[in-house]
Amino acid sequence: MIALVAAMVLVAAAAGVWWVTLRAPPVRYVTSPVTHGDVVTTLTASGSVNPVVTVQVGTYISGTILALNCDYNTRVRKGQLCAKIDPAPYQIIVDENQAALVTAQAQLEKDRANVVYTRVSQQRADLLFKEDSGSHDAADAARNANAQAVALVNLDVAQVAQKAAVLKASQINLNYTNIVSPVDGTVVSRNVTAGQTVAASLQTPTLFLIATDLTKMQVDANVSESDIASAVQGAGATFTVDAFPKHTFGGTVTQVRQAPISVQNVITYDVVITAANPDLLLKPGMTATARIATAQVRGVLRVPSQALRFTPTAVSAGNVRASGVKGGRVVWVLRGAKLVAVPVTVGLDDDSFVEIKAGELKEGDQVVISQAAAGATRSKAAAAPSLRL
Repeated sequence: MIALVAAMVLVAAAAGVWWVTLRAPPVRYVTSPVTHGDVVTTLTASGSVNPVVTVQVGTYISGTILALNCDYNTRVRKGQLCAKIDPAPYQIIVDENQAALVTAQAQLEKDRANVVYTRVSQQRADLLFKEDSGSHDAADAARNANAQAVALVNLDVAQVAQKAAVLKASQINLNYTNIVSPVDGTVVSRNVTAGQTVAASLQTPTLFLIATDLTKMQVDANVSESDIASAVQGAGATFTVDAFPKHTFGGTVTQVRQAPISVQNVITYDVVITAANPDLLLKPGMTATARIATAQVRGVLRVPSQALRFTPTAVSAGNVRASGVKGGRVVWVLRGAKLVAVPVTVGLDDDSFVEIKAGELKEGDQVVISQAAAGATRSKAAAAPSLRL
């Protein structure tokens, strides 16, 4: 009898071990709450950060840089001297032209005095001719001499004007030896050093690059031709730069330029995003990854996009399955110990969140986004994908 009882106990223990070992593990789910917020679809483009207005300061003349008064990051005012080209060669030309002008003016005064003399001679010859005391030829010669003297004065006047113009041009060239800032701003680039010779014979060399206001920047984003129809002026945008990967900068599309950019037969268009830069975090030339809003809804009921892609492998008895739902859009909600299928009507989808237009969902409901392995714990609130705008 004792042996029979012992055998029964061993069989029961073996059965218990077998059941514990081979039974199906409990199903656990990862959930995320239903929230109110924004759903925004975007297109992605890369580009560079640039000042809104940049002025290239060059030189009209050639010469040797005698002195530099501006350097990188120098704050300059309009009219401030930034560099000085050796003025000696141009000063010599000014002196020569000044002397030539004085000579022409002296010649003019001399010829004007000659006009007075020839006029008197003509009057005397005419008087003698009338009194038959002089010949007709002498009177004509005196008249001709006076006319030539008047013409010579007119020529001298023209030459004085010409010499004055040449002097003015040389004076302008002399003034161009002073390289001044045309605007208020900050020097972002300096391309010359003291003692360097600049040549302006073929094209104007750029000596300085001045940004008028670094507190306002723009991103020149290259948008592919397949997406350009979605980029409209006035749309909101965000972008990040490698220097501050966790900082999202906001901006607005201020211009969609019509000129195509072709690189290896790939066509893109320049979309300008203007952004404030009060802390001067953005530097000219930074590479930016921009996201431009193409559609958006504000303050709507939303669920993570993963919730609409989730399908459970098994459900507990009593769970409700979707039936007669147009398009078959269903989210699974964990209510107590039960997994419930809730038919929904969806709207905008930005790949992070989906707008819920209709359905028996309320804010705070825990929708299932994935099925965890045995032993996994249900998240308090699975990290919802962050909005990109």
